[in-house]
Amino acid sequence: MTGMKADLEAARERTVEDVVGPGTAVMFCGINPGLYSAATGRHFARPGNRFWPALHLSGFTPRLLRPSEQHLLPSYGLGVTNLVPRATAKAAELSAEELRLAPARLTRLACEAGLEVLAVVGVSAYRVAFGRPKAAVGPSDDMIGPARLWILPNPSGLNAHYTLPALAAEFRRLRETTTLPETAPPS
Repeated sequence: MTGMKADLEAARERTVEDVVGPGTAVMFCGINPGLYSAATGRHFARPGNRFWPALHLSGFTPRLLRPSEQHLLPSYGLGVTNLVPRATAKAAELSAEELRLAPARLTRLACEAGLEVLAVVGVSAYRVAFGRPKAAVGPSDDMIGPARLWILPNPSGLNAHYTLPALAAEFRRLRETTTLPETAPPS
């Protein structure tokens, strides 16, 4: 195996630490780490993933952050986690049972962090994890602990249904409903 391919295969089953801090108001929740993210230890790290551009274009961050700057998210009142912590090459490798375990863990996280919103990034995975087969992108009537639930499209480059501007528009809909810190760290 070549170096990068071997590194990716070695990342299978690894986890990526949650990014959360005092004052985290909005926690973005991916489906699970891909192998590239697990190999680097950074959320949404694969080149071509549109999470970081959508975060910036929607007004959540004053500039485009790189995955290596994920540690800055709590200073903006933001955090990142996953429905399922273990890394796989494709989300399709996850079982429905694994996804259905997510709400209990996320409820604990929402309560501990005092979240305002948990934004699940991926409507299909949300439907399975939360038992809501008709869920659609946008706000949910459900709560998770103290947090409102919001469903966003998956920012993976494989989700061709959403262009970057359309993805950013959905992130912006959420941004317009949240209370975040007035001051942001230097860019």
